[in-house]
Amino acid sequence: MRLSDHDYDEIDRRLAAHDAFLRARYPGERAGRQPIHTVYIPADKLISFAEWGPQALLSMDENDFPWPDPTIRAKLEREPIEDLRVDFEDGYGVRDDDEEDAAVRRAATTLAAGPRPPFLGIRIKSLEAATRHRALRTLDLFIDTYQGLFAITLPKVSGTDQVRAMVTLCEKIERLYGLSSGALTFEIQIELPSAVLAADGTATVARLITAADGRCTGLHYGTYDYSAAAGVAAAYQSMEHPAADHAKAVMQAAAAQTGVRLSDGSTNVLPAGSPADVRAAWELHHRLVRRSLERGFYQGWDLHPAQLPSRYAATYQFFRDGREVAAGRLHRYVHRQESGIADEPATARALAGYLLRGLDCGAFDDVGFTRAELTALT
Repeated sequence: MRLSDHDYDEIDRRLAAHDAFLRARYPGERAGRQPIHTVYIPADKLISFAEWGPQALLSMDENDFPWPDPTIRAKLEREPIEDLRVDFEDGYGVRDDDEEDAAVRRAATTLAAGPRPPFLGIRIKSLEAATRHRALRTLDLFIDTYQGLFAITLPKVSGTDQVRAMVTLCEKIERLYGLSSGALTFEIQIELPSAVLAADGTATVARLITAADGRCTGLHYGTYDYSAAAGVAAAYQSMEHPAADHAKAVMQAAAAQTGVRLSDGSTNVLPAGSPADVRAAWELHHRLVRRSLERGFYQGWDLHPAQLPSRYAATYQFFRDGREVAAGRLHRYVHRQESGIADEPATARALAGYLLRGLDCGAFDDVGFTRAELTALT
């Protein structure tokens, strides 16, 4: 061996800055449960969220739900909505200031009084010039009334300047309200092609995450705004259009190992109308949810109570279908048993993460490993 300790130290010095960058920029998957969906309810209709579970159960009973499963009914009775987003943007529309101010206060008071879903937040208007001041006012009023933790969804992001402005805003609000530094975080909605490919030809999404300075917790794909902006005809706008798949593939690459979570968008084909129409919408939603899960998007948007049964049916089936194989492979890996698959540490992390997600969403309650054991492997 010809290399000396000095040579080792020299390489360490050369790579010290890059090592620090990797630790900060790519810390790995964020610990804890990720909700399987986000339910968007316009601020003036927020009171209806308590009825989503009963309405979903009623739809199942009236329309011959094709995937009968007692665990789905139990979930809808116990925790129908995992993540609630009070919408002050497209779902709410443009109102005069007094009306929106009142809606903000009502929403914050309603959520503070409870009961609440395990995850919640608000979608403010965008930081584009026409809606910027209203977005700031709504966020300020909400924080003034609601003192708990919540997510902030920032829509129609088109470039890094908007994200940096949002970081500055969060810092300012934290100081004004005596919040701890870093308490406010936000999700970025990818609804415009300029959020994927910048005017100078660079991939915008990764730069948005960097510009967020650790405050970005999620990237949410906006199916219909993005498709329309990309010039896709209305009849062909879909979560599975090639333009959507391209955008989401870029999002996935940009977010990998950053701790930023991904959410697919929604389908606007709602389970409403005749029983045949409802079942057709369920079939479509079930297929799209399964498709997203298979592509590594473990969260999506739901816009109607009757979408909850098909969301849970598709999600539970996805995790149950792979439970036995994943647990078996992980057991053989941990115990160094020979098998026909040469699993590596990265695959073991993926297997453990898959099983944890299945436990978190309620697809199953036993996989042969404790949560602590699975967490240690991720």
